[in-house]
Amino acid sequence: MGNIHLIVIDGLGVGAQEDADDYGDEGSNTLGHICAVTGCKLPNFQRLGLGNIIPLDSVPPVPEPWAAFGKMREVSAGKDSTTGHWEISGVKLDRPFPTYSNGFPEDVIDAFCKGIAVDGVLANRPYSGTAVIADYGEEHLRTGKPIVYTSADSVFQVACHVDVTPVEKLYEWCRFARENVMTGKHSVGRVIARPFQGNPGDFQRISEQRHDFSLNAPVPNLPQTLLDSGLKTYSIGKVIDLFAEKGFTQYRRTKSNDEGLAQILNIMSAFRNQSGNFVFTNLIDTDQLFGHRNDPGGYASALQVIDRAVPAMLERLNEGDVLIFTGDHGNDPTTKSTDHAREFTPLLVYPAKACSSTDLGTRSTFRDIAVSVTDYFGIGKVFEGKSFLNRK
Repeated sequence: MGNIHLIVIDGLGVGAQEDADDYGDEGSNTLGHICAVTGCKLPNFQRLGLGNIIPLDSVPPVPEPWAAFGKMREVSAGKDSTTGHWEISGVKLDRPFPTYSNGFPEDVIDAFCKGIAVDGVLANRPYSGTAVIADYGEEHLRTGKPIVYTSADSVFQVACHVDVTPVEKLYEWCRFARENVMTGKHSVGRVIARPFQGNPGDFQRISEQRHDFSLNAPVPNLPQTLLDSGLKTYSIGKVIDLFAEKGFTQYRRTKSNDEGLAQILNIMSAFRNQSGNFVFTNLIDTDQLFGHRNDPGGYASALQVIDRAVPAMLERLNEGDVLIFTGDHGNDPTTKSTDHAREFTPLLVYPAKACSSTDLGTRSTFRDIAVSVTDYFGIGKVFEGKSFLNRK
């Protein structure tokens, strides 16, 4: 037994699932379209077997991939980050989190305003995060009213300029919304604080100060199960927020993929000659900065940054360690939509010899990852699904 490093590249899909038309996502293929449009080269992921999963114009298959490869099917209802990470962790949701295509009901907004002592909100409808501050930011500066908006995902987002509402106050407002307003039938997946700065015509979101307030994940779930079994669990990036700060020994929030990759390499170095550790990482830039903004070139560049870090990761692994790459949903920047897509996600497991087969095929559920991790650590059957790892 060694350590497992699980890395979720946020918004990385590899083609529309069979039920994609139910979500308005037929034809989506995040990675396939990025490679076709940008000619993105990913030599290290290519060696691992990324091009063996699906045909990619700029990442061809290799005859002897270093990793086992396949793709994952999401069976939970929904296509947001919380749903994806929870299913990866063994939790299947039979009903999607609520969404609000016409904005939030009057009673929800009234309860929020009363609780935080403000006289109304701005926007209150689905919106792009960058567009909503461009359209309402000046009025927000003038009135002090928070900007409230949502998307196709189950989110209650609150944007405030840091000169009007200090970040800690914004966090208090979002925490109030999470605990007192967005409950019961309005239990959205996430309440998100979105601070921004700048002047009219040049407002910018402060992504590193974004904070997600999630629901408590149902139990059993993978991090809590491992922790309860005496193993060490670590979160890098926004994973800790998606699990409401539960189930982890330690966590490191990050401001960017560069910082996330640095944290991965640091913790791998710290685990030299150690075992019994599970590290759950989310690399968010692909989704947050480029998928939602329909920027395939930026998305491709973010993938290349991760690709360049792969050799350093492999060098730091101990004998017996396992490194897993996957996604949590799609976010195709070449489509008209600026929202997530219902797609298969990639699965790369290094080294290939750790798996039952090099070609892992199409997995029936994201939960196969949770089953594989608990199998690796010698924990009994906890989750539905099938392990793709060989027991040592």
